[in-house]
Amino acid sequence: MEISGKVAVITGGASGLGRATAERWIEQGAKIAILDMDEDKGAPLAETLGENCIFINTNVVEEDSAVNAIEKTMEAFGAIHINCNYAGTGNAIRTVGRKGVFPLDQFIRIIQINLVGTFNVLRLCAEQMAKNDPVTEDGGRGVIINTASVAAYEGQIGQAAYSASKGGVVGMTLPIARDLAVMGIRVNTIVPGLIYTPLMMGGAEEMTPEIEQALLPLSSQVLYPKRLGKAEEIAQLASSIVENDYINGECIRIDGGIRMQPK
Repeated sequence: MEISGKVAVITGGASGLGRATAERWIEQGAKIAILDMDEDKGAPLAETLGENCIFINTNVVEEDSAVNAIEKTMEAFGAIHINCNYAGTGNAIRTVGRKGVFPLDQFIRIIQINLVGTFNVLRLCAEQMAKNDPVTEDGGRGVIINTASVAAYEGQIGQAAYSASKGGVVGMTLPIARDLAVMGIRVNTIVPGLIYTPLMMGGAEEMTPEIEQALLPLSSQVLYPKRLGKAEEIAQLASSIVENDYINGECIRIDGGIRMQPK
């Protein structure tokens, strides 16, 4: 499916992987709805990207908030062809540690944001995609791209909640692809390794020599190239998934060959 002229809903689009994808797709001629809770970053970004981009303050966990976001997207652009779900978070808590057991509310929070939030938005986007006229020779109407993590396969110490949430995203990829195949909607999941994002950099938006030095032990674990990945490389893969109509039901690792160690 060509990206030019299509409408994309990007959750977590105000920064990191989502921002890089939004910027790339605007350059490729798409229209973008950025769904994020960070209005301080999201609104200025949408303004910078121009009239083909809107920002909608959205909590992906809340059904009404997601419904509102999809309605506003349809009002602004009239269709949805692509949904890219980057919104997510993590924590690091041992199942039983010095402070006691893993607090259940903190486990549930990660599952809700990373897994339930992803499903909440994609199902609503799929509903609108199904109404599209086919835009490819094969009858394609839409593309959904979710985001997992190598932690889905190699979760580290303290990552029980995060790994479970991302494992859930991996696990639902093929069933949802099968559900939506009859509608001409493809579903795939990007599985990133260690990527330079604000989450990885402790909230910082820009790389500094100090942050780079602090992340060297992680970079050394990457097989090749010996560095962390770039948000732009994730955006490039997202574009490839949209443009290649024969990629469906897949979970694609992009991690420089890393296999995470216990800690």
